[in-house]
Amino acid sequence: MQGSGMEQDHEPRIAVYLDYENLAIGARENLGVAFDFANVADALAERGRVIVRKAYADWSYFDKDRRMLTRHQVELTDIPQKMGGSRKNAADIKMAIDAVELALERKYISTFVICTGDSDLSPLVHKLREFDRTVIGVGVKGSTSNLLPPACDEFLFYDNLVDTSQPPSTERKHSTPGDLSLVITTLAGLEESTSGPVRGSALKRAILRKEPTFNEADLGFRGFGGLLRGLVDRDLVTLDGSGDPIVSIAGSGALEAADTLLTTVVGDAKSVPYTGLKQALLKADSSFSEANLGFRNFGSFVRSAEARDLIKVTGKNDDRVVKLAPKTRSNRR
Repeated sequence: MQGSGMEQDHEPRIAVYLDYENLAIGARENLGVAFDFANVADALAERGRVIVRKAYADWSYFDKDRRMLTRHQVELTDIPQKMGGSRKNAADIKMAIDAVELALERKYISTFVICTGDSDLSPLVHKLREFDRTVIGVGVKGSTSNLLPPACDEFLFYDNLVDTSQPPSTERKHSTPGDLSLVITTLAGLEESTSGPVRGSALKRAILRKEPTFNEADLGFRGFGGLLRGLVDRDLVTLDGSGDPIVSIAGSGALEAADTLLTTVVGDAKSVPYTGLKQALLKADSSFSEANLGFRNFGSFVRSAEARDLIKVTGKNDDRVVKLAPKTRSNRR
């Protein structure tokens, strides 16, 4: 179920530009984590083919980051610090020139992703949109200027892409036999980022952009259609049509069960440390999986529950505590 070449030709071609110093410092100071391009790459894989990746910084300050970016095929542009000069302005200028040149030379690139929280790059965003390009912004919420998100067609906060409830891992997690979470989270991302229905062929292409080694046989299925039918049997997705069916997250009943589990665990304990919440849920129900509910990570599941007034998270970083929201406490009485 690969889909036709014509369908693939209509997929957005994406160019990504990273103001790396802004991202790295923002992630460390506001989220307490190191910036990981894998989180951004996964989100963009749901939106199209990323064919250009460039990052700008004085790399003598970001040695470990440089190795991480190289593993993700990001081209590194070095902006050395100069006595009496502004390294930051030099990075912004070089990034803007490169992006505009690419827009003029490569008409087939339809989407530019500008990863920064710096409002100084707003003129670049406006210029790219004048060229009739879609512009997606990416930045850390605590270090992103209020002027930047409204200038973009879409803005992704890195806070929503990274899971700060778990200790950072030095290795990228890949799909493993028996693990269907990659399929579900990719489908959920496509449903969120596209305006129309998600076809099985589009889902398969997005999965391969995230994980080129993905193979249904490793999960025990003879083909992608068989895998989808297996997910239907587990009440995780629904299919509409044959051949290249429309695929949708089933999950409403499963989400209600997860909500009940969450409020029961938190309510019985009165409060749960944020860093221990997932373990507490798994102890109560070993089958719990935020990925099977369509969430990118556990932090997204918690933020969704908080937005729906089920729980309240207080404190900062490792001192965060989860309690029932006042409305939920009233309902339990």
